[in-house]
Amino acid sequence: MRRLILQTGVSIDGYVAALDGSHPWGYANPDEGTKRWILDSVYGAGAHLMGRVTYEEMAAHWPTSKSEYAQPMNEIPKVVFSKTLQHADWPETRIARGDLGEEIGRLKREPGNDLIAYGGATFAQALSRLGLVDEYRLMIQPAALGVGLPLFKGLAAPLHLELIEATTYATGVAIHVYRPRSIAAGEPVDPDHPEQVG
Repeated sequence: MRRLILQTGVSIDGYVAALDGSHPWGYANPDEGTKRWILDSVYGAGAHLMGRVTYEEMAAHWPTSKSEYAQPMNEIPKVVFSKTLQHADWPETRIARGDLGEEIGRLKREPGNDLIAYGGATFAQALSRLGLVDEYRLMIQPAALGVGLPLFKGLAAPLHLELIEATTYATGVAIHVYRPRSIAAGEPVDPDHPEQVG
């Protein structure tokens, strides 16, 4: 069964973006180490998952980008979760309109590499709230925003995680990989009963 990995940048005070959706992390470009880590991660995805807002931002950027990230973002299948988006013109994209838990469960049961979800904040919060995330890959930024869009919101109970990996890079970014404790102990998320996680 495929895992669902939530991969996102986050400030040291827990925000994935400012209130206006920007990412004022305090540096222009990632260093080579961070760049290589991101490339390895996106190339390893079986599908890229995102909400409507993130889809619209990415679909406006990646098809014409010359960045080294563009190839995996354009060629690997994408699933956008939205009940309002009418068309998805970005190649290799389909729209998932059903119940979030059921749609993720179907994707997990399909063959292939792991699923990587990027956000935005509302989508990421819903994945965590429903207990659907098997692994968190957090790029912790050397910045505090004070206010913004939080990574976690509306959890029914505390989510207990185990740190699996931690690496710090030249810009001050620290990449932390966490898994819910039950998964770290070898118990995968049952997509039919995700509420048992943590």
